[in-house]
Amino acid sequence: MILVICGGLMLAAVFALFGRLWGHDMAGLVQGLRWFIPVWAGVALVNMWVGVTKAGYSVAQETPILAVVFLVPAALAVLAIWQMGRA
Repeated sequence: MILVICGGLMLAAVFALFGRLWGHDMAGLVQGLRWFIPVWAGVALVNMWVGVTKAGYSVAQETPILAVVFLVPAALAVLAIWQMGRA
């Protein structure tokens, strides 16, 4: 679970970097982070699907893991978006 969360944080950084490179300013970086959130939701759902279908966990067992895996990187992205919007 920690590795998936760290992967999400790295993916957020990649989205922010490409947003900054394509947008040439902070607005591009924020847009990159906004694009990250739905992509990360998809990745987290795929992670849950793998846990249910391949690892043999039930949906009830995987749902809290889905919440943590999605919410930690997404919350940090939202926090960064909010902070950059105030600056």
